[in-house]
Amino acid sequence: RMAFYSEEEQTEDYLFKIVLIGDSAVGKSNLLARFARDEFYPNSKSTIGVEFQTQKMEINGKEVKAQIWDTAGQERFRAVTSAYYRGAVGALLVYDISRRQTFDSIGRWLNELHTYSDMNVVTILVGNKSDLKDAREVSTAEGKTLAEAQGLFFMETSALDSSNVAAAFQTVVREIFTILSRKVIQSQELKKHDPAWTGNGKTVVLQTDGNQQAGGQPKKGWCCST
Repeated sequence: RMAFYSEEEQTEDYLFKIVLIGDSAVGKSNLLARFARDEFYPNSKSTIGVEFQTQKMEINGKEVKAQIWDTAGQERFRAVTSAYYRGAVGALLVYDISRRQTFDSIGRWLNELHTYSDMNVVTILVGNKSDLKDAREVSTAEGKTLAEAQGLFFMETSALDSSNVAAAFQTVVREIFTILSRKVIQSQELKKHDPAWTGNGKTVVLQTDGNQQAGGQPKKGWCCST
């Protein structure tokens, strides 16, 4: 099941599972630490054990909780499991702008994401460590081009100086919320036209969104780099 909204639960929080993926040492844990706790660990070791943080945001007067999962170091062994992706409705796919090999791995991570989760997971491509200007190996233009080709949002961030970190997470959460709101409105419209229609237990599922154009290409645009 993906994240869902039930009409009997309008007073409940929205909870969206978001996963952080990408090669080892691209800064995933530091992005999460900066966003969730405004902390940065210059000598942080690889994450061990499953880690997630829950962050609250308010969107259109609704309280939304983003449950953000970190890969727990499994990516070093190419062992990120299907359980990690299960139920995810958003993803931050992170590479290090100063290490081209981490950018070259993006296709493999996208394949894995699409293998283990729904095709409509809201995904942002994140070029992290934008503070390392002198060591840059991947240009901003290359990141944008790849994101546009794959139908992803795009942003460059720095967990070190906080640049765009909150914006990257918020972009994903807001897009999920927008899709969800559209689904709720559609279900209400269906019921108006057909009072007998109850849908799937009055549950609106995010799995099939209108973001696919003919040919199956997503039509999201990239967003915001500095």
